[in-house]
Amino acid sequence: MNIPFLGDRGEKHRTHDPEGIAELLSECQLLRALAAREGIQLDDSVSSLEALDQLVPRWRDDEETLSWLGNDAGLYLGTVIVRSVPGAAWEIWESGQPVVRLDSGREFDVVASGHEWAASGVPELSQVYAEVAEE
Repeated sequence: MNIPFLGDRGEKHRTHDPEGIAELLSECQLLRALAAREGIQLDDSVSSLEALDQLVPRWRDDEETLSWLGNDAGLYLGTVIVRSVPGAAWEIWESGQPVVRLDSGREFDVVASGHEWAASGVPELSQVYAEVAEE
């Protein structure tokens, strides 16, 4: 996912309004609509990640949906991490790629994890969360 309007491309990392960026990245409209149709409430909790991991992947036959859903799954995973792991925050790389940065300085490309989950179910979103939360 490339979000060039969020920062100056001449700087490695830049966030102007961390709360505004977090709000924008948490929208995940396609994922939220899919979850709602399946009776899953996305409340930014770890348990909602576990519920998503249990979905039957009916979207895998549609390349366009797969790509959008992968983006949304990664952004939702990042939203849960940022809202529940102390010190976690969104960062935007100069390429426009949103990543989650921990206090330790380690960065996670959650969008890549979302694409992997949407395409194959592995790694599970809740598993990625657990690994990040252990840091």
